Amino acid sequence: MKRIAIYTRVSTQSQSTEQQLFTLREVANRTNSNIVSEYTDTISGATDSRPGLDALLLAARQRKFDTLYCYSIDRLGRSTKNLIAVVDELQALKIDLYFYREGIDTTTPTGKCVFTILGSVAELERNLIRERVCAGLQKAKRNGVKLGRPSRMNDGLKSAIRLLREKGLGIKQIAKQVGVGVGSVYLALGA
Repeated sequence: MKRIAIYTRVSTQSQSTEQQLFTLREVANRTNSNIVSEYTDTISGATDSRPGLDALLLAARQRKFDTLYCYSIDRLGRSTKNLIAVVDELQALKIDLYFYREGIDTTTPTGKCVFTILGSVAELERNLIRERVCAGLQKAKRNGVKLGRPSRMNDGLKSAIRLLREKGLGIKQIAKQVGVGVGSVYLALGA
């Protein structure tokens, strides 16, 4: 008998997980599965805190269930990035997934295929985002935008570093005294 965990989530106070729970319990009963735990998150739209999901992932790591039932994919992940992270962890733990609304069941060959295709589309999306970010950074560099953290290095600090070096202090001592990194001291000294 399969050990099932159920996860439900709603985003606002006016919503309820009752319908999601009812539907998923019915599916578990029809498939003669044993529901070992249920996890719920409410009002998760306004916060990153999802204690139900955290508890679910902990139980997954402890191998307390074999299959996770969710009402729909968007209930498990709030964003594509979040969904991918959760699903990747569950798949690494060899936990199957069942999404009622989409009809995806990774315990079947067709379900695994559909989920693999969805995973490929998600990976494509990540790669396209990365390409756009890199292109944007390159354009900014071409336009003279200085990227990275603003430098604290100014003419006064450079003068102080040079003066301390002339007094015979070592690079590490200078860095510690003026509150910059060793690399910044080297840059200020032109080395």
